[in-house]
Order: sequence, then structure tokens, then C-alpha cells
Amino acid sequence: MEQVRQAALTLQEYKQGKKALNEKIINNEQWYRLHNQGDGAEMTLTNAPDSAWLFNSLANKHADAMDNYPEPNVLPRAKDDTETARQLSAILPVVLEQNRYEQVYNDAWWYKIKHGTGCKMVVWDGSKAGGLGDIDIRMVDLLNLYWEPGITDLQASRNLFHVEMVDDEVLLERWPWAQGHTGGAEQVPKYLYDDQVRTDGKSFVVDWYYKKAGRLHYCKFVNDCVLYASENDPDYAGRGYYDHGKYPFVMDVMFPMAGSPAGFGYIELMKGTQYSIDVLGAAITRNADAASRIRYFVNRGSGLNEAEFTDLDKSIIHVDGNLGEDAVRSVQVPVLSDIYVTHLNNKISELKETSGNRDFSQGVTGSGVTAASAIAALQEAGSKLSRDALKSAYRAFTEECYLCIELMRQFYTAPRAFRITGEGGTGYEFMDFDNSGLVPQREEMDFGWGVSEKLPVFDINVVAAKKSTYSRLSQNEMAKELYQMGFFNPELADQSAACLQMMDFDGKEQVLESVQKNGGLFQQVQQLQATMMKMAAVLDAQNGTGITANMGQAIQNGEQAQPGKADSKHKVTTDSIGNVAAGNSLAVQAQRRAQNNANPHRGENET
Repeated sequence: MEQVRQAALTLQEYKQGKKALNEKIINNEQWYRLHNQGDGAEMTLTNAPDSAWLFNSLANKHADAMDNYPEPNVLPRAKDDTETARQLSAILPVVLEQNRYEQVYNDAWWYKIKHGTGCKMVVWDGSKAGGLGDIDIRMVDLLNLYWEPGITDLQASRNLFHVEMVDDEVLLERWPWAQGHTGGAEQVPKYLYDDQVRTDGKSFVVDWYYKKAGRLHYCKFVNDCVLYASENDPDYAGRGYYDHGKYPFVMDVMFPMAGSPAGFGYIELMKGTQYSIDVLGAAITRNADAASRIRYFVNRGSGLNEAEFTDLDKSIIHVDGNLGEDAVRSVQVPVLSDIYVTHLNNKISELKETSGNRDFSQGVTGSGVTAASAIAALQEAGSKLSRDALKSAYRAFTEECYLCIELMRQFYTAPRAFRITGEGGTGYEFMDFDNSGLVPQREEMDFGWGVSEKLPVFDINVVAAKKSTYSRLSQNEMAKELYQMGFFNPELADQSAACLQMMDFDGKEQVLESVQKNGGLFQQVQQLQATMMKMAAVLDAQNGTGITANMGQAIQNGEQAQPGKADSKHKVTTDSIGNVAAGNSLAVQAQRRAQNNANPHRGENET
């Protein structure tokens, strides 16, 4: 109980240290929702219209991320772990799919773009899979996560707290001993919702992760009531809650900040420019509105009938007395200079440059650029900022996959059935998998001196499962160019392999392996042909047959034959020792007569 009270005090300390970051996240959410006019400290013009230039940049960044959705490929570090790595490569995508990872990836990227940090948790949920338990992957709102102030690596924090609001009925249904301890907890910061979100009848449950003696422990509590503690659990008291010993949270930072594991996003970069665009746009719009309205100065003693004067359908306007020249005069509204419109356009260009969201990244090009290859080249050159952000996302994804493997190593003690994609990407098949290939493997040392344990370790290579249109186009074009240049001709395998080793593109290893395999098969065929020619020469010397000449002609005809243009008149088909297999051409008949003369009883034996 005393440890929980101390943890609650530590949580309050962490909240104070993270106060500025929480306020920034809430403010950024308002800008994202185009509600920036609600912040009176920043917006000076009343009812200034919101333009969506900032949102357009964010949407394009998110679209780039979804075009390059990641997919894991597990590689072994030791030869005897190859089969386990192959199984993991097939199973990991299934585990991610079962957790609806594409939606998690989608939400985390929106959070990363807006607030600078996407965070996901990879934990073990014992209630999944019918009570057997399974991996659970979710996105984490940074408003609910608290770490030690001043650190830059989340794993370096002495404690880590994740706070979540839970309905009291659900809480008491699962942990009945929490009766009397619900509610009354200090609320975490929350967004400025449009709807009224009630918090009565709910409690804030704290997941407390801490490291002790090199082991990771976990405690869940509400107020001063402990719901679960790994140190009180005999199964985990000595080993820690997770064997991997890491906090089960992975942070994907857009732009890093010193002294914090979190970063800042595009909203902070662009909201100053977006503010200028909104103010200038409002001024120009109001000037255009004022200039489009015809207004008049009317002398009070003019005797003008204002109702008839303002009614454009009236042909006659009555006036009492003499209407002088100064009785009615139109209001002249000064027209803004073009410099303001130019400045507005410059601000829009500044926002595009700052965010890297140039026109050609959306398929729009300037005059004179019409070739598809030129447009694609401009799009590729302009996407380097997106590629840089994707690399950090892939690094985070790699860490998430490592955590998944570690959870499999610890908890997959019983076989589980998975439906995986079949060979060649067609159909599907079923696979049983457990942690037998992941736990330490016992192996004898050299010369029989004892037994050691080897822990299977794997590398993860991340590839884009859903490539962008440009990537697919360039990949297809390159494949056609390689084919036209003869890279897949087995006779040029050595030259093609040397050239491919100097190139760099996705899937190069598979292409190089295919070229080398074809070259090896071609060499084997040549060796077999040479062996057959030697055997035919021996038979010719013994029996006086013409097998050698016929085989040479058959090989030559086979080399000269083109696909779809086989010459049936001169082509000779032979078996492994040069005997005619099929055909009725003159060459075939001559060979048969030569063989019958050499062996007059051949036909009888065959009969």
C-alpha cells in the first residue's frame, strides 16, 4: 500500500514535468480541427475564416505514410534458425492483422503528424483468444502517458505510468475488491471536445511500470487500491512481468526535442504561417465585401424617402423640398493594393515549402512540364521529406515486431493455429506455431566439453507492403528494361550478375538469385551436352553409327530455334544416349537406318 502511495506522488511529479507538452498537444488539436479562432490570445480578427492549407499538408503526409504501409520480413542470424524465421515471417503479419494494425498505424500517423510523436503499446492480454491470451497492440494518447522529466529515451525512465479512464461498473465487475476506492482521482488533461464528455461514474486506472534489480515489474491500481502487482504474483515475482525487460511502449518521433522522448510535428511548424494566411485572407475578404456594397451619406434635412431610395424596384423616389448636390453622396471604399494579394500568395507558398507539400507532389506541375517521366521524377525528388519520416516509422515498426517476438518467446507455450498466405502469394494454408523454436536451444560444445544454450535471435527487414503509384511504375519499367537488355539470358548470367551487384533497388536480391540460378542451370545443361557428345563418340567408335553428327545437329537446331518458330523439318529429338525419340523427318529416318544396320536384332529385341 505504501509503495502505491509513493507511486501516486511520483505520478504527480511526472504530471507537473509534462504540463507544457500536454498543453501544446491540446492546442495543436484545436488547430487541426480548424478551430483556431477559438484561441483569443492568438487570433486578433473576429470571425476570421479558416483556410485548409495546413490541413491539406497534413493529409498529404498521411497519404504518403499509408501508401508505404510496412510489412515485416524476419531473417535468421544462425543457419539452424532458418525455419523459425520463415514461420515468423508468415505469422507476424497475421498477428498484426488480428490486432487491426492498419487502423492502429493509421491513427498513430495522424497523431505523429499533428503532435510530433506517434506512440504504440505492445502488451500481453490474457483475456484474448478465449482466455489463452495473445498479443495486443494499441495506439497510445500521450496525454495518458507519463515519464521521468528530462530523459530522451523512454527506456531510461525510472518509472512509466499509463492512465486510462474506466467505467466504475466495468472496474468493479473485474476487480470486486476495488469497491469503495473508485472515483475521486485527479483527472488527466483532456481535449476541448465539441460534445459534453461526462467523467462522473468513472475512475482513472493507473498502469505503473517500473524497473527493479534489472527486471521489469507491473502494477495496476486505482487511487490507493492495488488491482494487480507482478511482485505479488508467484509466477512473475522473481523473473519480472516481461522477460524482455523493456517498457512495452514504442515512440515514433517526427522532429526530436532535447530533453524529451517526444517531438514536435508539422502543426507547430506551420501554424504561424497559417495564422498569417487566415488574417490576410480575412482582411482581403472584408475589403472585397465592403467594396461590393453601395453605401451613401445622406443629409438629415434632404427630405429623401429612404425606403424608396433603397428599394431598387422603385422607379420614382419622392423628395420633400429641394435636393442639393451634397444631400446624397456615395461612400468611396479604398481598394487594397495588389501587394496584399501577392503577400498572401507568398505566405501560401511559404507554407508549402515549409511542409514540403509542393504542387508536383500532388500531381500539379508548372507550364512546360508535360512528360510523364519528368512529372514522376519531380514527385520522387519532392518526396524526400516523406521518405525520411517513413524511415523513423519503420524503425519504430521494427521495434514493435521485436516486442511481438519476445512476447511469443515468453507466452506461446502451447501450439496455436494460424492461417497464412500460401506459397507464391496464392491461396492460404494452416500452420501450427509455438515457442519451441524461440526458447534457448541446448547444444553440445566442441569436443563434448559440456552443454551450452543458444538463444535464437532474428533480424527484421521492413518493406513497403503497399507501394505508391510511382514506386510500382518505376519498378515495372526497370523490369522491362532489364528484360530488353538481356539480363535474364542465361548465357549472359555472369555479366548480368556483375551489373546487378552494382545496382541498388528493392528486390535486387531476388532478381540476382534468379539470374544466378538460370546461369547455373545453363552451365549444367552445357556440361550434360558435352558428356552426351563424348558418349556418342564412344558409341560411334564401337558401332560405326552416326550419333555424334546427329546430336550435334540436334543441339544446333535447338539453339537456333526461336520460341513459336520451331523447325519441325530438321529438328531431331533424341534420348539420353542419342536414340531418336520421335519424329519422321528425313534426318530421323536416316538415323534409324544407321542404327538398324549397326544392330540388326534391335527391332526384334524391342518387340
